[in-house]
Amino acid sequence: MKALQGRQLKELIDLFRDARVLVIGDFILDQFVWGSVRRISPEAPVPVVKVERDSFMPGGSLNVANNIRTLGGTVYPCGVVGRDLEGRMLVKAMRREGIETGGVIYDSDRRTSLKTRIIAHSQQVVRYDRENTDDISKQACREILEFVKRKIDVVDVIVIEDYGKGVVQPLLLKEVTALAKRFCKPVLVDPKEKHFSYYTGVTAITPNRLEAYGVFENGNAKRRESSIEQVGRSLVRKLKCQALLITLGEDGMALFEKNGQITKIPTAAREIFDVSGAGDTVMAAFSLCLAAGASMQEAARVANVAAGIVVGKLGTATVSPSELRAALKNESGTSSSSRKKIRKIPVVA
Repeated sequence: MKALQGRQLKELIDLFRDARVLVIGDFILDQFVWGSVRRISPEAPVPVVKVERDSFMPGGSLNVANNIRTLGGTVYPCGVVGRDLEGRMLVKAMRREGIETGGVIYDSDRRTSLKTRIIAHSQQVVRYDRENTDDISKQACREILEFVKRKIDVVDVIVIEDYGKGVVQPLLLKEVTALAKRFCKPVLVDPKEKHFSYYTGVTAITPNRLEAYGVFENGNAKRRESSIEQVGRSLVRKLKCQALLITLGEDGMALFEKNGQITKIPTAAREIFDVSGAGDTVMAAFSLCLAAGASMQEAARVANVAAGIVVGKLGTATVSPSELRAALKNESGTSSSSRKKIRKIPVVA
C-alpha cells in the first residue's frame, strides 16, 4: 500500500466527491425479514422464525449506486422497474437513500425483482426470489440508451452491473461500449457467467472465482485443475480487456492486466458476518478510484479494503469515506504476516 499512504491516500478519497459514475443494470428490491428462532417446526425439520420487523433497501445494481453515493461520489443509476407495488417501494427506497431516480425506466408489462432474506440471530436462514429474468423490451432498451446519451458527456466511468435479470443484453452492450469509446469513457463490468461473451472489449471486468473458473472451464466451475494465473491470463486475452479483477473470498483478490502484470492482494477482512453485496462494494470503490485517477493496482487495493469492511456488517451494507480512510491506514501499517486470521461467522443457518 506504499503508493496510497499519507497525503496521497487522503487526496484519493477526497477526489471521490468529484467523481461521476453511470451505473446500468438490474434494479432489485431487497427485503429483509428480521426475527428470532426459539423452536423447530413440528411440521418439518426447519426453524420457526418469529418475525419482529421488515426493512427494504435498493438492491442489485442499486446497491452499487448506493455504495458510490455513501463513499462520496455522484451516481446516475439506470434500470427497469415494473408499475407495481414493489416498483413504487423501490423508487421510494431510492429517494430515502438519496439515490437519483432520473434513470428509472418503467415497464407496465414487467414485475419488479424482489429478493427476500430471512434473518434470525444475525444469520441468514433462507432467501427467496420473485422476479422476471426475461430480456427487457426493445422500448426499455431504447429508453436506457437515451439516458446514457444524456449523461455520457458528464460522467467519468460507466459501470455495467449484470445480475442476469434481463437488462444486460448484446445489443445494449454494443451500443453502450460504442458510445463509451467515442467519448473515451472506461467501461467496467460486474459480470454474469452466462453473459461473458457480451463483454469483449470493455475496460475491466470483476468476476468472482466461481464465475471466472466457470467460463474458463466451459461451465464446469468445480473443475479447478488450472491455476488462477492460467484462468486470469486466458480471460484477459479472450475478452480483450485492459484488466480482470478476480475476487477470491477469504483469499483476497487477483488483478490481471493486459501488459501481463499480476497483482495478488490478500484479504483485508477480519470477521465475515455476511458476504451479501460485497461484490457491489468492490465495484463501487474500484470505479470511484479509477474516476479519481488511480491506477488499476491502486483501485484494486482500495476495493479490497472496502470489501473487507462491508463483509463485517450484516445485510447489503455500505461503506463511508471515514471508515475507508481508517481501514486503509490500518492496512498500510499491517504486514500480511502479522494479520489476524479471519474469523468466519456463518451466514446461513
